[in-house]
Amino acid sequence: MLTLVKHGGSRLFPVLLRRTFTVNRFIPHWPCTFSAADWIFSRGFTISETSMASSPGTEEKRPQFGNRLLKDPSQVFQHNAWDNVQWSEEQEAAARKKVLENSCQPVSLEQQEEYENKASNFWDGFYTIHENRFFKDRQWLFTEFPELSPSGRSPLDSAECQRKDPEQERLDVDSDYPGSSASYRILEVGCGVGNTVFPILQTNNDPGLFVYCCDFSSNAVELVKTNPHYDPSRCFAFVHDLSDENLQYPIPEESLDVIVLIFVLSAILPSKMQEAISRLSRLLKPGGCILLRDYGRFDMAQLRFKKGRCLSENFYVRGDGTRVYFFTQDELGDMFTKAGLEKVQNIVDRRLQVNRGKQLTMYRVWIQCKYRKPCN
Repeated sequence: MLTLVKHGGSRLFPVLLRRTFTVNRFIPHWPCTFSAADWIFSRGFTISETSMASSPGTEEKRPQFGNRLLKDPSQVFQHNAWDNVQWSEEQEAAARKKVLENSCQPVSLEQQEEYENKASNFWDGFYTIHENRFFKDRQWLFTEFPELSPSGRSPLDSAECQRKDPEQERLDVDSDYPGSSASYRILEVGCGVGNTVFPILQTNNDPGLFVYCCDFSSNAVELVKTNPHYDPSRCFAFVHDLSDENLQYPIPEESLDVIVLIFVLSAILPSKMQEAISRLSRLLKPGGCILLRDYGRFDMAQLRFKKGRCLSENFYVRGDGTRVYFFTQDELGDMFTKAGLEKVQNIVDRRLQVNRGKQLTMYRVWIQCKYRKPCN
């Protein structure tokens, strides 16, 4: 038996799990009746038997997605996370049912307009409360996105992907914008307080690197600029609304090697997502790419929403007024393709996260994408 826990306000409720001997899965043994999808640990999971070779030394650092498989469920609390956790039909059905339940009472149109019009205020409020204490630096960045490290740049710097137009090259030299003299440029959209930007700057000592970062929240950008690691000669932080199609970026088209979108596209209206991606695509050099990680359909966060928080299909508002959408692979793939980009990667990261101290498990579903601008 294992004991897992559900959060319920300030109280904790135990859930007992027993392991069956006919299949490699856990089944919840409920001490009393609750809605199954309200619980952090859903109805049951099966484990993929597919094995993936891991490189030497993976125990010293976080292994790349897909390398840590739970083959023996009795060892579930031996690590903090497990990859490729395949859901049972029962669990997926419970998730679909929960989504139908929590979306049956949508937020009124008047309130939806308020959340849209005051979106920056809600994010400013978030960062006013949490400042730089909410998020940790993303240590997985260079494992999943080697394009952000010096050793991972070669695919984007290949000679056949460089512009050949001498007039365009002359305009680039004459242009006066932050980072115009850099040879490798990265933009992070939705930078928050810098938990992606500063690891990139600290890992790369290339004098030709320049990093741009922007956020909807002026408070977040101010926290980036006041960080002791912020160096204006290597980084430019600015306030920007990703969803505003009339707002120009302070960077010319075809000037960026990499654009990073980590849990940010999901925060804007679904109807504005396609244009946002298309505008970002135009900023990429030929051969440049967009790196995305965001919430996937039936992630734990989606299943935990209560009635009255749904704005539209798979789009919700949190208690603090910030919003979140839960994607499928096809939705993201279609948007990137319509923006003229080619798929390098589009995967679902179904992860079982574990709190070993509290003996608690959580199902996370994220989508990770890499899409590349074709060479001219």
